[in-house]
Amino acid sequence: MIRRPVCRPTGRHGMTPAQETAAKRGGGATRRRRRTNWLPYLLSMPALLVTVWILIPFLTAIYYSLLRYRLSLPQLRGFIWFDNYLQFLTDARFWGTVQVSLTYTVLTVVIELLLGLGIALLLQRPTRFNNLVSMLLLLPLMVAPALAALMWKLMTNPNFGVLNYLVSLVGFTDFRWASSPSSALFTVVLVDVWVYTPFIMVLLLAGLRSLPKQPFEAAALDGVPKSFVFFRITLPMLMPYILTASLFRMLESIQQFDIIYAMTQGGPGNTLTVFQVESYLQFFQFTNVGRSAALLMVLWAITFALSNVFVKNWLRLRERAHGNV
Repeated sequence: MIRRPVCRPTGRHGMTPAQETAAKRGGGATRRRRRTNWLPYLLSMPALLVTVWILIPFLTAIYYSLLRYRLSLPQLRGFIWFDNYLQFLTDARFWGTVQVSLTYTVLTVVIELLLGLGIALLLQRPTRFNNLVSMLLLLPLMVAPALAALMWKLMTNPNFGVLNYLVSLVGFTDFRWASSPSSALFTVVLVDVWVYTPFIMVLLLAGLRSLPKQPFEAAALDGVPKSFVFFRITLPMLMPYILTASLFRMLESIQQFDIIYAMTQGGPGNTLTVFQVESYLQFFQFTNVGRSAALLMVLWAITFALSNVFVKNWLRLRERAHGNV
């Protein structure tokens, strides 16, 4: 018996309908794979644009820092390479700027960290009253730092300021606030603490409320003293949040400009000539573009080094936490 071949209908490409369907599915899968391969590049485009947007002024500042560039003396412009940086080594004004900037940074970060941690511990329980108080404490963050500085400048005015009147009631009859070299740093640190302490408080409060409850419940059952619980349980678990808050505040404090310039313009004398104020004065007052750019590059190098220290400690703490888990 001879079997006849079964004739199956074929499409225009010589394929059966099942083969055509499989080919269409394969083609669709290939197109989807191509789109998927391009998706990471499309999503990274905003980050690439931001990076380019950051690098353009950064490279421009490096270029100008290698020049002798005075707006008042255009005939003397030219490359001097690293002379602007070498002059800093023997410049007492530059080392005074470094000292003032680091002192201001350490004072503001330490005081705000201690106050923020204390307030966060007081508001740790999520009650209605605590939530209301935490929202009210955020009000200074809603004020622009320059406006806050001008407001405090009026309140600390030696002639008609309300704070000057209040301190006179306790015996300080001639407290000069920002107009005296001995109290100018204290005044601007006070304004910075008032503006930015709520920022640290919010970060640490979020960290406290996200900590696991099991270790604290076990310590309460065992009758462990509260001081031991704070220093051996709460503080180590909260340390990543403390480092994060300190890093953000350090980056802001060492580059502070608006509060200091709005209150004192870097004075009295050179009392508060931090990096940003000194760079501003070199550019707009002395028209020395090269020195101004070199100051900003030194500020970037200091900020980069301090940030690396904070980030390395944060990564070490995270690895230790994962290891304990």
